[in-house]
This record gives sequence, structure tokens and C-alpha cells, in this order.
Amino acid sequence: MTRVLITVLLALLIVLQYRLWFGAGGLNEVRHLRQEITQQRNENQLLGERNRTLAAEVRDLKQGTAAIEERARTDLGMVGAGETFYQVITKLGRQGAAPSAAAAPKNGKDRGR
Repeated sequence: MTRVLITVLLALLIVLQYRLWFGAGGLNEVRHLRQEITQQRNENQLLGERNRTLAAEVRDLKQGTAAIEERARTDLGMVGAGETFYQVITKLGRQGAAPSAAAAPKNGKDRGR
């Protein structure tokens, strides 16, 4: 009788342990979910930083002209009033490098083209 009872209790313990470690909602699933939470928090932090950067850029574009001038210079290649645009072209080198162009505005301001 005791052997049967011990065998039944041991089988019950094994079944419960199996469910604890490998079943739905078990320790493996909990570990996996914690890893996903950590990854999501990291991604949320990166996206939050990106949102703050974009919000600052929007604020700059709405309030001041400095951001607009910077966009005009970098994206549109514009030069400010009273400035001189210089383009430097170099000859082809031995390695066959392509000519490069560089703009150096004078007086630190750009004039629209």
C-alpha cells in the first residue's frame, strides 16, 4: 500500500514539475516573456529619444529661422545674401578618384539661389 501511495505521489510530483518547467505559463515561457519585455523597453527608449529629437526639430522649425537656413544649406545647396559660393574641383589622382566639390560660404551666412 505504501509503495503504491509513494508511486502515485511521485508520479503526481513529476507531472506537476513538468507543467511548472515546460507547460503553458511555465518557467521557460516566463523567461522568454521577460526577455521580450527587456527588448521592448530598449526599443521604446530608442524611439523616445528619436521622438524628442524630432519634437525639438519641429520646435526649431516653427520658432526660428536658423533651422530653416540649415535645411536650405544642406538639403537645397542654397547660399545666403552677402556670401560667396566657392566650388573646389580637384584633378583625377593616380587611383582614379572622381573630382570632388566643396562649398565654403563666406561671412557665415547663405544666400538663396
